Amino acid sequence: MDQLSQHTIAAIATPIGIGGISVIRISGPNAFTIVNSVFKGSINLIDAASHTIHYGNIMDPDGSSIVDTVLVSIFHNPNSYTGENIVEISSHGGYFVSQKILSLLHSAGAHSAKPGEFTQRAFLNGKLDLAQAEAVADIIHSRSEKSHKASVMQLSGRLSKYVNTIRDQLLNLCSLLELELDFSQEGIELATKEDVLKRLTSIEKEIKNLSDSYSSGKFVREGVRVALIGKPNAGKSSLLNILLGEERAIVSEIAGTTRDVIEESIILNGLEFVFFDTAGLRESYDTIEQEGVRRTLLNLKQANIALFIIDSSHKFSQDDILMLKQITESAGSQIPFLICVNKTDIKNHAFSLSDLGIVRSVEISCKLSLGIDKLKKELVNLSLPNHDANSSSIVITNIRHKDALTSSLNSLQKAKKTISDGLGGDFAAVDLRDALNYLGEIIGLTTPDDILNHIFGKFCIGK
Repeated sequence: MDQLSQHTIAAIATPIGIGGISVIRISGPNAFTIVNSVFKGSINLIDAASHTIHYGNIMDPDGSSIVDTVLVSIFHNPNSYTGENIVEISSHGGYFVSQKILSLLHSAGAHSAKPGEFTQRAFLNGKLDLAQAEAVADIIHSRSEKSHKASVMQLSGRLSKYVNTIRDQLLNLCSLLELELDFSQEGIELATKEDVLKRLTSIEKEIKNLSDSYSSGKFVREGVRVALIGKPNAGKSSLLNILLGEERAIVSEIAGTTRDVIEESIILNGLEFVFFDTAGLRESYDTIEQEGVRRTLLNLKQANIALFIIDSSHKFSQDDILMLKQITESAGSQIPFLICVNKTDIKNHAFSLSDLGIVRSVEISCKLSLGIDKLKKELVNLSLPNHDANSSSIVITNIRHKDALTSSLNSLQKAKKTISDGLGGDFAAVDLRDALNYLGEIIGLTTPDDILNHIFGKFCIGK
């Protein structure tokens, strides 16, 4: 932290390109002095009050010509994003102008900011914990209402507060066991075995519930990948076009029209769904079509939901059953299946899914746009089975948090077994300390430097 704070850093904080404005951010002990050396306005920026904005010009080094007319925002430490002195220059948008101003700042003594260095300084200066810092990047990259809402909730500190509450419970129990060791020779018991196990079970449940929320949280953050699969002419491309509300995929009565995988995304109930219109599955001697089928099976393994479209204008045959078995084996048991019965407007009287047993299915007609809303609802329910539209419960969306919770849970379960087996509290305390450290990794209390560098290295420059 000391090494970071010695330097004043600068970077363009807005996307490079033509736009209304471009924001250049400067942070560090010499931020005011450096900007003041290239700024000409009605006030000396070194004397400017915090949280004020000043109009003026950025000048060439010799002061002979104006580079741009700008607004300069002043933030004094510690009341700034990074906890350091910060200046933000709002210039006109454009590649040349922003790069020219940045070059002048570098010549005046500012260092180029590394990816995520502003947020890293905010973390190191105690303005944000690690979970909140990660939420900054998630907000920037959020592509749906639910992902944005989850990121804002994490940035507000709700996840951190909940993790700290669990840590406090563990810390109190761990301290109790360690304190009891000091009185072991006197035979004093500060807590009964049953009481300790009861408290550990309660904490275990809280950690497990938070960990289990990742099954839905990963969809909130990354979107839901849905593979549209089935025989040629079952209606996969027609369904994709209806879902998108545009003619994205080619629709033809000729079987095997789709040879490659078409990928498009839409938002359903605030959640992003990425659909893959795949090549129809059938035996073919066409090498291009065979490659399309191979890619279909490959994408199926990477999907979160398999949407199996069936043409109900024909009888559901034994070949269809064998195909479904092939698809199931290729996808694995972890991917939920939804059978979409299409062409119900011309449904064959002999069509039946009874040979499949109990299956999750929905009937539609792409031609008449029937059953589409029900299909969308089923997709949302498959993605968020425990979703409550009014729920404000904490959901983890980060695999790093999931891994830390899993490790903490394992250590906690070891401690429970140790106590149940009648071993000493000192052995259980070691495992509880491990559980505490894993929870601390989520908010950055016990996170190694290499993990920190990896996290902030994925940020964009200027953030």
